[in-house]
Amino acid sequence: MLMTVNAKTPEKRKLAQITEVLENGGIIAYPTDTSFGIGCDLKNKKAVEKIYQILNLPKTKNLSFLCPSLSNVAEYAIVSNLAYKTMKRLVPGSYTFILEASKTVPMKLVSKRKQVGIRVPNDVICQTIINELGRPIISTTAKNADGEYFLDAQEIHEQLGKLIDIVIDPTEMVEPQGLSTVIDFSDDAVTLVRKGLGDYSWIVEE
Repeated sequence: MLMTVNAKTPEKRKLAQITEVLENGGIIAYPTDTSFGIGCDLKNKKAVEKIYQILNLPKTKNLSFLCPSLSNVAEYAIVSNLAYKTMKRLVPGSYTFILEASKTVPMKLVSKRKQVGIRVPNDVICQTIINELGRPIISTTAKNADGEYFLDAQEIHEQLGKLIDIVIDPTEMVEPQGLSTVIDFSDDAVTLVRKGLGDYSWIVEE
């Protein structure tokens, strides 16, 4: 289903429908502040497995997930003082933070180093969906078979519509699209892992 959602004031009726789909193990495609993502309820193992199948992802790839605010991150990760002070300046925004996972995170999403990737996106639709659901949703970039970003919801619907329950078509989309900047807080340090849309000029690279 292709569903148009107001990017600034998402309609309550549509949000209720999206939330119901997620609670029942459904898959959605949604806009973020970087590019379109494909995701599901963090707690639904079968739905997580389905995402790997839909996008033909290697089992070794760890998926990150979206939290509505910094206060929610502490429930799913160990946040050091350094990480908290840094993240406080950057969220919401186009960043993925690598943190030590807490026991509440499903093992499928935890790396061999017991780490997890968490985002707090600067996108109203994302924020509202997560708040309505009451827990994070999975986040992985929506790409086609050639590894290219889907440019709009219509394209996702045409290629993956039969595999995804709802494709959200926002009335406005952030431009340009790209990847999030990835910052690792392991070893109580700030390490730039990937250069993306989030400003990284303040990070001292070794």
